Amino acid sequence: MAIRDLKAQISRLPEQPGVYIYLDRADKTIYVGRARSLKDRVRSYITSYGANPKTDALLNDIMSLEIIITDSLVEALVLENNLIKQRLPKYNILLRDDKNYPYLQLTTNEVFPRVVVARSVVRDGNFYAGPFLPASFARKTMSLTHRLFGIRSCNEIITGKRGRPCLEYDIKRCIAPCVEELCSQSEYMSAVKRTQLFLEGRNKELIVDLHKQMQDASDEQRYEQAAEIRDSIRTIKTLSLRQQKMATVRLGDRDAFGIKIGQAGTVIQVFQVRSGKVVERIELVTDGVGVIQDQKAEIVRAAVQQFYEIRNVPMEVHVPIELDDQETLNHWLSVRAGRRVRLCVPKRGDKRRLLDLATRNAMLAYSTRYSEAAQVDSTALDELKLVLELATRPRRVECFDISTIQGSETVGAMVVNENGLMQRSEYRKYRIRGDGKSTFHNDFAAIAEVVLRRYRLVLERGGPFPDLVIIDGGKGQLSAAYKALESLGLSNLMAISIAKRQELIFVRDNKDPIVLSERSPALRLIQRIRDEAHRSAVTFHRRARTIRDFSSDLDTVPGIGHRRRYKLLQQFGSIAQVRRATREELLPIVGPKLSDAIIAHFTRLGIETDR
Repeated sequence: MAIRDLKAQISRLPEQPGVYIYLDRADKTIYVGRARSLKDRVRSYITSYGANPKTDALLNDIMSLEIIITDSLVEALVLENNLIKQRLPKYNILLRDDKNYPYLQLTTNEVFPRVVVARSVVRDGNFYAGPFLPASFARKTMSLTHRLFGIRSCNEIITGKRGRPCLEYDIKRCIAPCVEELCSQSEYMSAVKRTQLFLEGRNKELIVDLHKQMQDASDEQRYEQAAEIRDSIRTIKTLSLRQQKMATVRLGDRDAFGIKIGQAGTVIQVFQVRSGKVVERIELVTDGVGVIQDQKAEIVRAAVQQFYEIRNVPMEVHVPIELDDQETLNHWLSVRAGRRVRLCVPKRGDKRRLLDLATRNAMLAYSTRYSEAAQVDSTALDELKLVLELATRPRRVECFDISTIQGSETVGAMVVNENGLMQRSEYRKYRIRGDGKSTFHNDFAAIAEVVLRRYRLVLERGGPFPDLVIIDGGKGQLSAAYKALESLGLSNLMAISIAKRQELIFVRDNKDPIVLSERSPALRLIQRIRDEAHRSAVTFHRRARTIRDFSSDLDTVPGIGHRRRYKLLQQFGSIAQVRRATREELLPIVGPKLSDAIIAHFTRLGIETDR
């Protein structure tokens, strides 16, 4: 066992608090721990072989040991947190927020930086702000940076040589660094500087800077620009007040940690109570074999530490099990909060019932997450990432389909899939407008219109952007979709198309289609999403045709408007059934006067037809 080779070094360790770091053959950190007495804690590993498979694997991988002495156990805890966050050791318990509250990333390592939503903080030289809770607040803030400072939202490579700016410039959400005559690099970097001040919360400095710009614009009689800057100042002041209110933690606020440990992994549900009400439920998860019930205290401790690294601490934190270093955690939480915090295990009453509720939800989430269907979806997403050579797993997928008969009543539909699950509340339907000269449209123009309308709105709202776009069709439909994306500066979004019958997958950069096995989980997931988009489009198209046919024959009946037509359609189902209805059947819906008018209308139509 590798750990026994370090006996001599372990015997010389000090009996002081600190952090110990285990490294493997490649000098990569594989475990970080803290101890009240470094010598006693590290020596205990020598006799730990056989405790559980995870510990055995750790002991076999250890090749060297490093220590860092601290003045107290609390300092050791803080240092341990920082090292785990920086080095992501293989054998430490690393919980992730499955709801994945976003950050905003200012891409300062680009020549012309952007503000984008990021799911995690990476040490890559860019500036990060967040996390934002709720998630929609991140998108609203990002949208505000476009509106206030003109930061670009596209993912084009900017050279300044573009012939004309895109739509974002026209609607005053970008200062167009793509056209050098409109915005130089120095002007754009000034906007980036103000954006960073805004994201850092340094609003006082930002407002002083904006006041100076407003005065300069006014002195030079650029009154419209001065008015826009004035409105920006007002918006920033309002947002500052809202952020201060959101950050306040009141007396009696508390969080409860429920936990479920299984062979497939661990799920923790954190219920947040504010002003006596449960306002948020946050899920933390960790996957992997080897997690056992004996590690429950270690998992809860890691969850508390990692959860409050990036969040405000309430007055009380309720956990399901007593921790051996509870006082140390108490002290650390109190220091982070700037006041006394109580970490405890409630035994009875409302607090215990809340903890039990969190635990039951964790058990339900575990069974849902690690069900057979969920595992299949996870495999499909991993295969999609590999086949399409994506940087990350396609967490959010949006799919488009068009439905029409001979170009008449053309409609489009979009469906959304997140982590393998369809999100019906986010489905969208579109009536194709065309160029206004004809009611007949082809599939290519319809796809371009729907994609343009969808992602123009996404840009205005600041997201969420999909990781993958699926188009029902062939290469022509895919090209039309990319033309729409390019007009919005979103050409770097990944889009594919899937052709029916042969089920070939087309991508922009390959001449030849991708052919997946019929049994491929990735193909089955794409087919399921595509079929749902097709169902949604066809259903909407049928409804549009029915309403068209129904309304055309009744438009000339005085007193029959949109609402009454809709009621008649709901009741009778079709125009033919309305034509056959008796006066007694029409009376409850439209009354005696309109019943007589409808019967007279169809009687007259029948006479004219006979003639």
